[in-house]
Amino acid sequence: MRVLVTEDDPTVAAAVQRGLVAEGFDVDIASDGDTGLWMATEHDYSIIVLDVMLPGRNGYRVCADLRAAGIDTPILMLTAKSGEYDEAEGLDAGADDYLTKPFSFVILAARIRALLRRSGPREAVVQIIGDLEVDFDGRQCRHDGTDIALTNREMALLEVMARQPGSVSTKGFLLEQVWGPDFEGGVNVVEVYVGYLRRKLAAAGADSIIQTVHGHGYRLTA
Repeated sequence: MRVLVTEDDPTVAAAVQRGLVAEGFDVDIASDGDTGLWMATEHDYSIIVLDVMLPGRNGYRVCADLRAAGIDTPILMLTAKSGEYDEAEGLDAGADDYLTKPFSFVILAARIRALLRRSGPREAVVQIIGDLEVDFDGRQCRHDGTDIALTNREMALLEVMARQPGSVSTKGFLLEQVWGPDFEGGVNVVEVYVGYLRRKLAAAGADSIIQTVHGHGYRLTA
C-alpha cells in the first residue's frame, strides 16, 4: 500500500516515514500543500496523512480541493491545534480522522489501520513468533493460547518489535515510535518499559523472547 505524507517538519516527516516503511507501506513525502495536492491528484494512494499548517496551501484547503476533485482517498489530518473548532473544520473539509500533535507513531499507525479497514475488506494482522501471538488489529498478546495483560505503552513497544522479528530495534527507534518524535525524555524510559514487558512475558512462559543486543537495542526471537 502507498501512503502520501504531507508534512513540512522534516523531523516529523522522517519519523513517520521510517515507521510506515517498517510496517510495509511505500511512503511518499510532500513538504508543502501545493506539492501534496499535486501528488495526491497524480498518484493513487491508499491513504493520505496531511498536516494542517503547511507552506502555501494549508491542509484544510488541500483536503477540500481533493474532495472537490472527486478524490475519496482516506485522509488523516495532523495538527498542533487541539481546539474542537479546528477539528470540526478539518472534518468539514472532508477529512476522515484527526490526530493532534504531539502523537506517538503507534497511535498514528492504529488510526491508519482503522481508516484502511473502513475503506476496504478487513484483514486480520497477526504476527506469530514461536508460541507468542501478537494481534496488531485487536492489540492483544497471547502466549501458548493464554492472554497476557499489557498496558497500552507495553503493547505499543511489543508491536514495534514484533513488526520486524529477528531484526534489532534500537532504543532510539523504539523511543521515537512509541513515545513520539517530540518526547523530551531519554532512552532510559525504553529500558524501563522493556523490563516491565519482559517480566510479564516471563510470567506467561515467554522468558527469553526479548533479546538484548548490547550496544544496539533489542529484538524478538523465537
